[in-house]
Amino acid sequence: MQQWRVSGFREVRELGHGGQGRVVLAVHEESGAPVAIKYLPAQADDEARSGFRHEARMLGQVTSPHVARLYRLVEGEHGTAIVMEAVDGTPLKAVLARHGALAPEAALAVLKGSLLGLAAAHAVGVVHRDYKPANVIVPADGRSKLIDFGIATPTGAASAAGTPYYMAPEQWRREPATPATDVYAATCVFYECITGRRPYDATDRMALMAMHGTAPIPAEDVPEPLRPLVEQGMAKSAEERPPGAAAFVEELEQAARAAYGTDWEARGVRTLAAAAVALAALFPLAAAGLTAPAAGLAAGAGGAAGVAGAGGAAGTGLLVGTGAKVAAAIAATAVVGTTVTGGVLYAGRDETEPATLNVSAQTRTYSQAFPDIAMRVDQAEYVTVSGHPDRTVQQRINQALRAPLDQAVADYRQHWAQTDPQARGNLPGTPMRLTVKVRYGSRGPGLMSVRYLIGNPVFAGGGTSLRAKSVNLVLATGRVLKESDIFQGAALANGAALLSRRVPPPPPLRSGGSLACPFTPISGLGRIGGAAAVAPTFTPDRMEFTWTSSELCFGDRTRSVPYAQLTDLLDPEVVRLARGG
Repeated sequence: MQQWRVSGFREVRELGHGGQGRVVLAVHEESGAPVAIKYLPAQADDEARSGFRHEARMLGQVTSPHVARLYRLVEGEHGTAIVMEAVDGTPLKAVLARHGALAPEAALAVLKGSLLGLAAAHAVGVVHRDYKPANVIVPADGRSKLIDFGIATPTGAASAAGTPYYMAPEQWRREPATPATDVYAATCVFYECITGRRPYDATDRMALMAMHGTAPIPAEDVPEPLRPLVEQGMAKSAEERPPGAAAFVEELEQAARAAYGTDWEARGVRTLAAAAVALAALFPLAAAGLTAPAAGLAAGAGGAAGVAGAGGAAGTGLLVGTGAKVAAAIAATAVVGTTVTGGVLYAGRDETEPATLNVSAQTRTYSQAFPDIAMRVDQAEYVTVSGHPDRTVQQRINQALRAPLDQAVADYRQHWAQTDPQARGNLPGTPMRLTVKVRYGSRGPGLMSVRYLIGNPVFAGGGTSLRAKSVNLVLATGRVLKESDIFQGAALANGAALLSRRVPPPPPLRSGGSLACPFTPISGLGRIGGAAAVAPTFTPDRMEFTWTSSELCFGDRTRSVPYAQLTDLLDPEVVRLARGG
C-alpha cells in the first residue's frame, strides 16, 4: 500500500523512521524550498494524534531565527503530518562527540543562541522542557537553532518528562515547569560544551536525581570568569536562577565581554562554524544534492489554508510560515535511531553510540587573549579523538588530552597573581605568548600517547619556560596512566636511580659557540616531577623521553630507548597496549 504524502511536496529521501513516525526530506514543488516533513504513523491512536497536535501548537507559537520553524500542520482522512523548516547542519551532540570541549567563546555562542531561542518560547508562555545537545543544531554559519518541542508545555504545567542528564530539580519532583527550568538545562549543556563532560553523570536514574537535587555544582572545572554563570544557571532552587532565558542572556553578555573582549561572539561563531563544517558529510541537504534557496514559500502559496492528500481528499492545514524566508535546512541527520521528533531523527537515548571502536586522533589549535594577565595563547596545539563507541569515555579522553594546555594557562595565571605588581610594569608592549606543540607516539588501538612541548611565559617582565608533558591513556576506558602504572617499583625506587642509569640524559645543548648546557639525570629531577618531568611517551617499539632547558640554553632533546632495554622496568600490560595489543 502506497504511503500517504502531503501534496505539493516532492519527497527526496527518507531521513529515518521509528515508532513515533517517519521524517522525510522534501522539496516544495512551487518554490523549490527544502523542508522536513514528519508523518505520524497511520495506525496512531487518538493519544498520539493529540500529542502531535500539541507539538505543532507549541512550535507554531514560537518565531525566532534560533528556532526551527513550523510551516504547516496537515490533518486529513489519510494521515497527519507536520511540515517544518529543515536546517542544514549537525546536532551539537555530534559536534561534542567529535571535538570534545569547545573553546569558551564557542560554548558561550551556543548558550547565547539557545537562550535567544528559549526566550522566544518563554515570551509566548512555552517552556521547552527537553533542552539537550541532540536538540541543538549547528549549521555551517555557526549560529545554532533549537528544535524538538515535542514535550514542550505551557508555563506552570507539571511533569517529570525530560532527559535525565539535563533535568532541573523541580522536574524530578514533578513540580510546575517554568522558564527557569529551561535555564537550568541550558546551563548544564553549556557546562558540557566548556568542559567536555556532563555536570552530573551516572548510569542509575535515582543517582542522577540525587545529584541534580543536592550535589554541589562542579563550577571549579569551568574557567573562573564564567563560574558565576554556571552557579546561577544551575542553582538548585528555581527562584535563585535567572527568571528566564532573556534575563540570562544579559548576564551572559556582560560576563563574556569582561572575560573575552567585545568580539567574543564573532570568534565563537567562527569556531562553531568550523566544527560544524568538519562534519559536513552529515548535512542532509548536501547528501541529497540540494541547496537551500535564499528565500521562498516553504509551506505553500500565500494564504493557503488547506492541502490535498495523496488520494485527493482534502485536509486541514495550519499555515504558520507563508512567505517566510527559508534559512537552510536539516532536520535529521547524523544519528539514525528509533525516535523521530522535531524534524530530527536521532537515537532515543543520548548515551547510545556505535558499537564498534574506531577511534581517530586530530590535532586542534587554540588561540585566546587573556588581557587580565597580559598573556595570549597563540595557536596552541592539543589533541582530540573521535569515533569512540562510549561517549562518556571519549569525553574523559578528550578532557585528559586537553589538560596540559588548560593547566599551562592556570599555571601562568597563578604565577601572575604571585608576581609583585611593580614587576608587572616591566611588561613588553605586546602580551606574553604561551605556545604548545604536540608530538604523537602510539595512537591505538590500545594506547594513546602524546607529548606536549609547552612554552609558558615566566616572570611578568618576560621570558619563557620550556616544559615537556605527556599524556598516556588506555583508549578502551580513558584511564590516564601515572608513573606507578607505567613503571615497576624497582624503576622508581631510590629516586628512580635504576631508571636514571638505563635512560641517561641526552647530549648537552649548546648556545653561543662554546657554551654547553648539560641536562639533569632523571634521578635529580624529583623536585619537578621525577620521571614525569621527562615526559615518557610510547611508540610501537620504544619509549621516548624528552629533556628541556630554559636557562642559558633554550631547547629540548629526546632520547629513544627500545623496550628490550627496559623490559624489567616497565609494566608488561602497558607495553603490550603500546605495541598495538
